[in-house]
Amino acid sequence: MSLKSANKIETNIYELEVEATAEEFEAAVQTAYQKAKNKINVPGFRKGKAPRKMIEKLYGEACFYDDAVNAMVPEVVGAAIDEAGIELVDRPEIDVTSLSKEAGVSFKVKCTAKPEVEISDYKGIEVEKSVKTVTDEDVDNRLKSMQERNGRLITVEDRAVENGDTVVIDFEGFMDGKAFDGGKEDGFSLKIGSGQFIPGFEEQIIGKSTGEEFTINVTFPENYQMEELAGKPAEFRIKLHEIKATELPELDDDFAKDTSEFDTLDELKADVRKKLEESAEKNAEAAAENAVYDALIEKMSAEIPQVMFENKIDDMVKDFEIRLSQQGLDLPMYLSFTGMDEAAFRDTFKDQAEKTVKLRLALEKIAKLENIEVTDEQVMEELKKMSEAYKIPVNQLMSIVSPVTLRTDLVVTEASKLVKDSAVIK
Repeated sequence: MSLKSANKIETNIYELEVEATAEEFEAAVQTAYQKAKNKINVPGFRKGKAPRKMIEKLYGEACFYDDAVNAMVPEVVGAAIDEAGIELVDRPEIDVTSLSKEAGVSFKVKCTAKPEVEISDYKGIEVEKSVKTVTDEDVDNRLKSMQERNGRLITVEDRAVENGDTVVIDFEGFMDGKAFDGGKEDGFSLKIGSGQFIPGFEEQIIGKSTGEEFTINVTFPENYQMEELAGKPAEFRIKLHEIKATELPELDDDFAKDTSEFDTLDELKADVRKKLEESAEKNAEAAAENAVYDALIEKMSAEIPQVMFENKIDDMVKDFEIRLSQQGLDLPMYLSFTGMDEAAFRDTFKDQAEKTVKLRLALEKIAKLENIEVTDEQVMEELKKMSEAYKIPVNQLMSIVSPVTLRTDLVVTEASKLVKDSAVIK
């Protein structure tokens, strides 16, 4: 293999000309033949025993060329990229420009490289830390939430539906006088004001009484997930079977005993205040840390390829899909619930993806400027920690997690510590 040339054709875009010799190509063709011969039938020969020349005569001299080239690409192109000193951020585009048994193979490779980064004044970044004061109202609101969580539903028969009630209803939806799919349910439990149904549906149940049958009219939102219903008016025929109201427990010492390890309401209040104050402190620390990172990003300059942001969004979407699967959902189902298309969904990750990519580039540059290194022992120690956390043997984990990537992650972590430890938080 030889790298004939490496030219920068655009910002962060390089074009390489790479050649593999006739001898290298012949070795790749022979390897392709060895892998394929057991699948080829040639009259007069047992399966897998036909000589290469006989197969080439029957199917053409180039019958193994595609497999040979595909097998060569990772090693040949990878070596050329390494020789050119290019750190890729996306898959290279590879074109075969010439191929012959006598001259070998020539490739043209278009690469997107990690951008050059400039950064300065990253030590001593000044930010303000603001801790929210916990008020009596905050404590009361937290106790109210506890009270609501411990409430119980009781059937009411002496009044009409009010906002916040839970009703049990039968409903069926009609459009142009015809029932539509998915618009019918019997014995459905709905909390009024929850926003579970389309706008206007729940509000029209308020004021109705148990046993009452009535009709409500609504219009489906323009972005409704079912296109055949989006933006169209519909009629729902309702029968109200039951009204339930939430009965809240008294906020007293008995409540404290029933819902916590404390004997009195005053003790519970004191504990709630303490936890709110601890949470406020943690939130302030996290906000200050984010402010340091935001300031760090502002001090960095780089022309970042868009593909780096898109790749990060891809990673974030995959992580989201994994979390959905743990809840028994998938992405198409989630999108149908939220009324978003895939483009709009990806756009929700855009800002965070850009910040993550920029911060990573800044920290990697700082690590180089500060000559931060991580030893093999540190990498192995981190692998052991991961092994214990995920209950996966270290040798198996090493086939999943690249030690090279892990080393870079640890270096970036050390650079992050340097920036945070030197920051001035007021």
